[in-house]
Amino acid sequence: MKYYGKMAVIAALMALSGCQSSSNNSASAAPVDPEMDRCGASQYQQYVGKPLTAVESLRFEHAVRVIPYNSAVTMDFNLNRINFMGDQQGNITRVYCG
Repeated sequence: MKYYGKMAVIAALMALSGCQSSSNNSASAAPVDPEMDRCGASQYQQYVGKPLTAVESLRFEHAVRVIPYNSAVTMDFNLNRINFMGDQQGNITRVYCG
């Protein structure tokens, strides 16, 4: 009897795992709050991991700020400005409005 009980539990777990949806960890798949994405930063998430110099070849409708690692920036908050945050190697680590 113990054997059949274990088999039933395993079968139930396998059936439930088939119902599970796959999760997409892509930033572009996440829902975007339109109020917090006024500048359109969600359209530039594919640049995360690329060099900060990749921004030079782009054209923007809104103001843009490229922030190299450990640099001083003003604390003004502008939801219409796209910020590209860089790391020590000069790669983009974050793209956000503000």
